Amino acid sequence: YEHIEVERDGDVVTITMNRPKQRNALSLAHLRELHRAFADVGDCDARGVVLAGNGPVFSSGHDFADMAGADLEQATHLFAVCTEMMDTVQAAPQGVIARVHALATAAGCQLVATCDLAVAAESAAFALPGGKGGLFCHTPLVAVARNIGRKRALEMALTGDPISAATAAEWGLVNRVVPDGDLKAATAELMQRATRGSATSKAAGKRTFYAQV
Repeated sequence: YEHIEVERDGDVVTITMNRPKQRNALSLAHLRELHRAFADVGDCDARGVVLAGNGPVFSSGHDFADMAGADLEQATHLFAVCTEMMDTVQAAPQGVIARVHALATAAGCQLVATCDLAVAAESAAFALPGGKGGLFCHTPLVAVARNIGRKRALEMALTGDPISAATAAEWGLVNRVVPDGDLKAATAELMQRATRGSATSKAAGKRTFYAQV
């Protein structure tokens, strides 16, 4: 991988976006690597997956370098690849937890909404700012609305204003907010509770868990 890191520790796989200089913008190549990583981990015996980001932000969304000058066919392909990647996250038989620090905007916010669970640092903020630049965040809006409801999601999309981690927790976009220094430990603790006494059944499909005997 060039744009992500994949590490397994016991029963948990951590997929870390690793384009810190680009604020983990989701370029076409980055999207393809995330898709491949989630497809691969979905076919292994790990019990849980953590999605994280290196650098100053979790993810700034789509990489505008891919979109500048793109024609309709190219733009459509980019969004199709993004949708396929998000679908693969949801189809993984394991529980997926987003470990969010700093900003998660546009498609980066969609990633958080797509994960099953999310833990945010107090410094985190979330936004759907596309409308401010003439590119309305209609696709991220779908996943976000499923987490927080139509009116709150439309407030985010129509204003483009960021919400704090505390507001994200109140609205249901994330499960909890912790001090920045506790983010990794809090995510691990939630993962441990979410997977204890269970194993994945890939044959049964999406996130079917059964007690071990």
